[in-house]
Amino acid sequence: MLFTALRRGKIFGRASKIGAVFLSSDARSYPGRLAGKTALITGAGSGIGREAALLFAHEGACVAVVDKSVSGAAKTVDAVREFGGKCLAIAGGDVSIPSDVEKMVLETERAFGGLHILFNNAGIMDANDGDAINTPDDVIDRTLDINVKGVIYGCRYGIPAIQRSGGGSVINTASFVAFLGAATPQIAYTASKGAVLALTRELAVLHARDKVRVNSICPGPIQTELMMKVLDTEEKRNRRLVHIPMGRFGKAAEIARAALFLASDESSFVTGASLLVDGGITAAYVTPE
Repeated sequence: MLFTALRRGKIFGRASKIGAVFLSSDARSYPGRLAGKTALITGAGSGIGREAALLFAHEGACVAVVDKSVSGAAKTVDAVREFGGKCLAIAGGDVSIPSDVEKMVLETERAFGGLHILFNNAGIMDANDGDAINTPDDVIDRTLDINVKGVIYGCRYGIPAIQRSGGGSVINTASFVAFLGAATPQIAYTASKGAVLALTRELAVLHARDKVRVNSICPGPIQTELMMKVLDTEEKRNRRLVHIPMGRFGKAAEIARAALFLASDESSFVTGASLLVDGGITAAYVTPE
């Protein structure tokens, strides 16, 4: 059921119109690189989003965890609560629905008094995504709805909220595939991530004098649940690994650390950037044996 409230120890819930909301009642403030700031992270129930939520909260931010999965969002809240971080989870919302995204932002502002960091991280990679000839229309539509429209809607409602708070940072998750062609095609996913890069640059220029920075992170192949569902055989994994100079898949925590840099004031003169965190894959011609 979409609208669900849970109780877990000292976490109390109240139903919102877009899903379950959980707030740690014993949260304490931690001084850090994001002290005094509020962050909203989509796709934070697992993978890169969860690691970013943990890291941002550890660095002092109040974090709104957004995920379509109620259980995923609750697990992230539980993990943040273990070290006393301030965390609000909004579960069940869909980033491809404008009204849901608007409510996510409003719920965050109501809970924490503002918004300074928006991490548009939610995305999908469909197993049926292939080449332009054979990929079904519904796969293309759903991929673009979530991966592109989800970012647009996040910015539509998140940027004004950041402006109301005096400025801040927008981070969009793109991908290294927007820079390279591949003979293992995922045409809808690749197109969606190229769109995110173009959108990021446009918004960065538009809002550069509004105290809103907009940047994208471009992960290489990352060992997340999403990726491993696609790379479900040793042959598929090795087909990719041979092209990565470092010889391994990245970790979600490594992407979260890059996001922390873009979220913090340490990147105060960085906007419109596409930060590649890819183990060197986009720099490689022949990799080490």
